[in-house]
Amino acid sequence: MIFTNGRIEKYADSLLWGLTTARPGFKKGDVVLIRAGLAAMPLAEALQARMLDRGWNPVLRTDPTPVWERSFFQRSGKGQRAFLPPGEEAFYSGLHGLVALRAPESITHLRDVDPKRISETAMARKPVREIMNRREEKGLFGWTLCLYPTREPAATAKMSFSEYARQIEKACFLDEIDPVRRWKEIHREVAEIKKGLNGLGACTVRLESRSMDLSVRVGERRRWLGISGRNIPSFEVFTSPDWRGARGVYYADLPSYRSGNYISGLRVEFKDGRAVKVTAGQGEEFARRMTSMDAGAGRIGELSLTDRRFSRIDRFMAETLFDENFGGRHGNSHIAMGSSYTDAFDGDQTKLTKARREGLGFNDSCLHWDIINTEDKRVTARLAGGRTVTVYEDGKFVV
Repeated sequence: MIFTNGRIEKYADSLLWGLTTARPGFKKGDVVLIRAGLAAMPLAEALQARMLDRGWNPVLRTDPTPVWERSFFQRSGKGQRAFLPPGEEAFYSGLHGLVALRAPESITHLRDVDPKRISETAMARKPVREIMNRREEKGLFGWTLCLYPTREPAATAKMSFSEYARQIEKACFLDEIDPVRRWKEIHREVAEIKKGLNGLGACTVRLESRSMDLSVRVGERRRWLGISGRNIPSFEVFTSPDWRGARGVYYADLPSYRSGNYISGLRVEFKDGRAVKVTAGQGEEFARRMTSMDAGAGRIGELSLTDRRFSRIDRFMAETLFDENFGGRHGNSHIAMGSSYTDAFDGDQTKLTKARREGLGFNDSCLHWDIINTEDKRVTARLAGGRTVTVYEDGKFVV
């Protein structure tokens, strides 16, 4: 076991803080799904004990093994890929929480699988995701997730297993006496940053670095989010902008893995909100197929910035959860190709109809792919009155 019992207990406490911060209203009798990779069972067991002590009803589901998942996509017919088990929608309709413990045994086993097969399954499961989204909007559901160290991503990230575990430990403050106290401190500090950003109104944000120049319209009725308990660790401050206002070039200097495919040097050019040119140093064909899987896949669903003062992540981890929170020397920005987060709407989300979402420029897609830039950058906001202010520079917020 790479983590000591003490580290596992601290990790479990941090995840419970994340879950109950994401949704403060948990009570006895609530149903919480623990979805875990096999290697993460020690952490799943620690979480189960805490949930039982609170009077919750934890349910365990394990992630598929690489052989299981690869065999499914290679051997299944279209109907099998669209199959939802009986009672699946009913189960999620009564779910109050989800903790996902990622512990991938492999991140490249789907490399040779046709992306169309993967997207067919993603589209078939969209009704389940929408159930969770609607319950979350009503305050009935909350979630968080984390990464448990395994050997395959460590090797892919060119680290030893112990180095990789150390990165997770450091990023989640598991090496401190009281990680939860540290998360609460960051939660308070970032609240002030979000307050400043939300005071800017419906502005246009421009990201400029050595390799990119992208303008994005934040849009009406938007709010900036972040450090909500969803994801341990998480240091990003983000919103879901009006996709129609994106123009210019975004460049991802940090590589990423998507469905087992390695993509590096990804460059996306936007015009009138749509990706009109997608190139990459490696994985270009796959990137093009991903960003054209449906009508919204070639549009922006998220705009995010991470302040280097909070994040201790300074290595490529081959895992989006960590890479999108990269701190390093210059912090990071990332955009997501695909679906947006409706909780970026600053009103009553239960009244945000499909037509209203479309009218406000919230993007809809089966894809949500975070692509990350760690270059030194300047981010400015052009306000409604025409004034331009700097909001992020030298890897940190200045609002």
